[in-house]
Amino acid sequence: MAGKNHDRRQSGQEGRDANRFRRPKNTKKTLGRMMSYLGKYKFRLILVVLGIALSAGSNVLGTYMLKPIVNTLEEMVRMIGTDASYVPQISAIVKYLVIMGAGYLVGILGLYMYNRIMVTISTDTLYRLRKDMFERMQKLPIKFFDTRTNGEIMSRYTNDIDAMREMISQGIPQLINSSIRLIAVFAMMIVISPLLTLITVAVLAIMLLVVRTLTAKSKFFFSKRQKAIGQMNGYIEEMTEGQKVVKVFCHEDEVKTGFDVINKEVMDTTVSANTWSSILMPIMGNLSHLHYAITATAGAAMAIGGLIDIGSLASFLQYSRNFSMPITQLSQQFTSAMSALAGAERVFEIMDTEPEVDEGDVTLTYACRNANGELMESDHKTGIWAWRVPEENGVKLIECRGAVNVNEVTFSYDGEKTVLHNVSFYAKPGQKIALVGSTGAGKTTITNLINRFYDVQEGEILYDSIPIKRIRKSELRRSMSMVLQDTHLFTGSVMENIRYGRLDATDEEVIAAAKLANADFFITHLPQGYNTVLTADGANLSQGQKQLLAIARAAVADPPVLVLDEATSSIDTRTELLIERGMDSLMQDRTVFVIAHRLSTVRNADAIMVLENGEIIERGDHDSLLGQKGKYYQLYTGMFELN
Repeated sequence: MAGKNHDRRQSGQEGRDANRFRRPKNTKKTLGRMMSYLGKYKFRLILVVLGIALSAGSNVLGTYMLKPIVNTLEEMVRMIGTDASYVPQISAIVKYLVIMGAGYLVGILGLYMYNRIMVTISTDTLYRLRKDMFERMQKLPIKFFDTRTNGEIMSRYTNDIDAMREMISQGIPQLINSSIRLIAVFAMMIVISPLLTLITVAVLAIMLLVVRTLTAKSKFFFSKRQKAIGQMNGYIEEMTEGQKVVKVFCHEDEVKTGFDVINKEVMDTTVSANTWSSILMPIMGNLSHLHYAITATAGAAMAIGGLIDIGSLASFLQYSRNFSMPITQLSQQFTSAMSALAGAERVFEIMDTEPEVDEGDVTLTYACRNANGELMESDHKTGIWAWRVPEENGVKLIECRGAVNVNEVTFSYDGEKTVLHNVSFYAKPGQKIALVGSTGAGKTTITNLINRFYDVQEGEILYDSIPIKRIRKSELRRSMSMVLQDTHLFTGSVMENIRYGRLDATDEEVIAAAKLANADFFITHLPQGYNTVLTADGANLSQGQKQLLAIARAAVADPPVLVLDEATSSIDTRTELLIERGMDSLMQDRTVFVIAHRLSTVRNADAIMVLENGEIIERGDHDSLLGQKGKYYQLYTGMFELN
């Protein structure tokens, strides 16, 4: 059964990845977006092009200088046996060599200049790309992360960005360099011999046809490889996090089998991509040798016939050899560009994903009461919160008391399967509302909707009589704290992790919150107490200790509404009893939503909602529900298990 579940999960993930991934449909548009990031470096890019032109021009000049050098040497050969002086010819050769050397020196300086500048440009461009992608990611809805693995997202920051780095730092300069050299060499070949140039053009047509065919193939497989790498990273990340579960259930073989399938896909696509990319060089090399042989034979015949001098032929042959090199380099860069464009489109996919829609205009503020008992805004924490509700004639202050009204809410995550069916209930300020029921009954979905991680399709949710769609999401979530079953601790000290609940909390407030959650005792016994640095998601803490820190984090936020989603699931019974009084203090005068499988934790709830298949089938307090002897009675007495 576990193997089948794993196969279903894996096939589902493959399907989601396949839908998310797309080959570059508009290469010009994707390349244009990449180039837009280089727009701020116009002056430096001009220097880069100038440096490339100097480098390419030096090679062209150096090759052209072969013509006068060879012709002068030929003249000296003809003078053998005569009394003529060789001094003028030697002086001329020295002059040509100096010109050639000076040209190559300028080329080296140009090469150094544009490489140095491109290092700065590419590094800064990638910095801005990552920055923009990360900023956009912070604005994306929870749904985006619920439908993608962490590893698949991370692949865009690593593999895809790295492919773009290679293109910006190496590919683009090489493309410009090869293009300039190709144009300059072709122009010089026409100047030297238009007839021999026709032979080159004929071979060039064959080369371009080969390049077009092979790059199309490599583009397809490079795209598949990028997708497969992202899928593999997601699988590795998932299995690494769940390694304990894998070992507990002895699923090592199934996990290895699943990885082998994905790894083989990466291998196959990489082999195919590299094969089509690698055969380009030998094919182009052989065509280049064939072209050189044909040109040398035709040039020799022309030289014998007096149609071209030996120096011009020597220069032309060198140009013909150099002519095929830029084409080969261009073809290589095209294959690399396909990988970069595939990665760029995956990066831009995140940037193009619609951010969370937030049309709310209601904000949260500190408040106090004047002598007449009227609410007034305050610039510091007073223990009273208020909603700033814009109206036609100004702003109205409504005290944030934590009254939550869920009114006939129907919801579906995917638009097909309905998770909640016409759910309604009212939580009065300060009430403790417990949500119980089988896994998948819709308990967590209700809290997701109250936090506006998702928006309801039908019905509405009112918060202090204000539709939550009117409340700005950041302000809504600031008025609530959540303690989740799966805790997450950040790299930093214990103090900083608790303060994450409210960044402006003082050290004294953090310690008070820890004491309220009964976390102070174990914290003070850590090596550096509250200054103990946590790494790897608090790997040096027990699961119960991590959960206590999460509760302390919620306590320091001091919100009107508290959501506890299996908050004590990882705490043993003894620890649970120890923190019960602290939790009662934490929940005092707050509206609290408790999701729990351990029904002993909800006995003192003001109202208990029993959910089944997305509907509330029973409601009441602990005693009244036991008296009904319905589903809750069965759950509490163990006649029916939560599963």
